[in-house]
Amino acid sequence: MAFENFPEADKPIEVSPPPKKNTGRAVLIGLLVAALLGTWGYIIYDKNKTQETIEQKDTAIATTNTQRDELQKELEDAAMRYDMLKTSNSKKDSSITAKDKDIEEKKARIATLLTKVNATQSELSEAKRLIASLNSDIEVYKNQVEVLQGEKIQLTQEKAVVTRQRDRARKDYDSATVVIKNKDNLLDVGSTLHASNFSIVGLKEKSSGKEKATTTAKKVDKLRITFDLDENMITPSGTKELYVTIIAPDGTPIAVEGLGSGTFVTRDGETKPYTKKVDVNYTQNQRKTVSFDWKQNSDFTSGNYKIEVYNNGFKVGEAFRPLKKGGLFS
Repeated sequence: MAFENFPEADKPIEVSPPPKKNTGRAVLIGLLVAALLGTWGYIIYDKNKTQETIEQKDTAIATTNTQRDELQKELEDAAMRYDMLKTSNSKKDSSITAKDKDIEEKKARIATLLTKVNATQSELSEAKRLIASLNSDIEVYKNQVEVLQGEKIQLTQEKAVVTRQRDRARKDYDSATVVIKNKDNLLDVGSTLHASNFSIVGLKEKSSGKEKATTTAKKVDKLRITFDLDENMITPSGTKELYVTIIAPDGTPIAVEGLGSGTFVTRDGETKPYTKKVDVNYTQNQRKTVSFDWKQNSDFTSGNYKIEVYNNGFKVGEAFRPLKKGGLFS
């Protein structure tokens, strides 16, 4: 038996049902993705914001530093002007001294503010205000200094005038003093007394008390020296000092300290010994006779004795008295 291939009756095709969609999972993934994107966005935004804040702070810091530098420069300029004014002003009064104190206090406060590392804008504003006040004080200080310098110049000029007047008065005074001194010198010299009419006698004292003149040296006990002081219209009346020097035959001045001898100074500045000082009460323009005895503590020797009289530092007269040696029976 033959088999023919006949198509089989069509079998129904089985169609698989579409897989069910997992909606909840998709939503979760979507939310996570959105959250992640949001987080990234926030991070990016926050980073940008932080960077912007940092840049703003850097700008603020740079601005603050610039302000500090500018204020420091202004302070240094003000301090330099103030120091120059102080140097030029050597004369101070109470107002200048008080202003010095105020300026120094402001300088110290400004320096404190500017040296702070984290100075605030308020502190920088205070420093700026103080610098403006400092500049104003320095300007007032400058005006006061100029006033004082003007007064100093005026005083210097007045001093120069007074100095010239003083020098002229001193010159006139010196000239007058010279004239007066010269006049006084002339009067002094003119008032010097003059001795004349000398009489020098060797005397021997007898036991009876009588005196006998002698020219023999070994017999002379004393010398009586007499002279006149001539009339002088210039010499005022009063006590006059006379220095009498007796020079021995050997040229030695006779000076016995125990008998009142000493030294005096001549007008030439020379110190000379005198034998006897004689005080005389002289009347102006009248002749005066002076007489005194010189009795020494040693023997008189033969030879020529010289008597010199000094007044007012000048030698005003002299005379000689020879004493002979004497013979065997004299």
